[in-house]
Amino acid sequence: MTLGPAALGPAALPMVVPAPGLPARVRIHEVGARDGLQNEKATVPTEVKAEFVRRLADAGLTTIEATSFVHPKWVPQLADAEQLFPLVRELPGVHLPVLVPNGRGLDRALSLKATRVAVFASATESFAKANLNRTVDESLAVFTPVVARAKDEGAHVRGYVSMCFGDPWEGAVPIAQVVRVCRALVDMGCDELSLGDTIGVATPGHVLELLAALNEQHVPTDVLGVHFHDTYGQALANTYAALEHGVTTVDASAGGLGGCPFAKSATGNLATEDLVWMLQGLGIDSGVDLGRLTATSVWMAEQLGRPSPSRTVRALGKTAQPHKEQ
Repeated sequence: MTLGPAALGPAALPMVVPAPGLPARVRIHEVGARDGLQNEKATVPTEVKAEFVRRLADAGLTTIEATSFVHPKWVPQLADAEQLFPLVRELPGVHLPVLVPNGRGLDRALSLKATRVAVFASATESFAKANLNRTVDESLAVFTPVVARAKDEGAHVRGYVSMCFGDPWEGAVPIAQVVRVCRALVDMGCDELSLGDTIGVATPGHVLELLAALNEQHVPTDVLGVHFHDTYGQALANTYAALEHGVTTVDASAGGLGGCPFAKSATGNLATEDLVWMLQGLGIDSGVDLGRLTATSVWMAEQLGRPSPSRTVRALGKTAQPHKEQ
């Protein structure tokens, strides 16, 4: 599926006006197929998920989080990880990271030849209990051998840190508390970190303060990615602040899909289309074809039976038509 020229509006829009001090290229870590779908109540068929990943790759996304090897009891939507991953793992030029909660999850992922895995920690005790049924320190102790073994197997390891900017039970989260967890993940061997605004309460100044604090504790900017939810409409503003600081990895979800089954106040992720529109206007390369991406989200919205929350999809998707490749 793709969009005809009319779907993209008047020619040369958005107008490219670069801003000083921003990176030349951004890598989008696409989370729609995992984080975007994990909270769906109706089971999405495995083949639909696989087709979603294929279409995202066809739109130019080169890092697509495919699934999670959690116990089906906790996230039933992702119970088909063993069936899904082999359907997409041979996509050329595409990295397909998967979440692993513990050693058993890592075993399952490695048995299917996954080469990129992610562990997910919490900056707060309340969310660690709700999401992992452990304290923060207990969860870090579980991850230490998982990360070590993944590295021994030659896998790239990402560390997610949830509740970096606010917690629905605890409120404001001290920056030093977030830095401690991030530093622990780096020390155990994580190749990159994703700073999660799980309930979407961050603002740009807060983002810049956290990034500076991490740098002060010798966590370099080039290992950091940002993961914003758009609960209060701040996701793009927060992303821009991160770009100003030098961050070049941004998590986003096609069509703005997503939430968190363990934090009911979490709404959708930053929409990949909204991010790409902004990046294009700034002259920042992402490698993504906005027309194909928008058409993919229109298609996925049809599968889910509801319109996409992405403003860019709504603006561009009205004239999206199914497209058969030649």
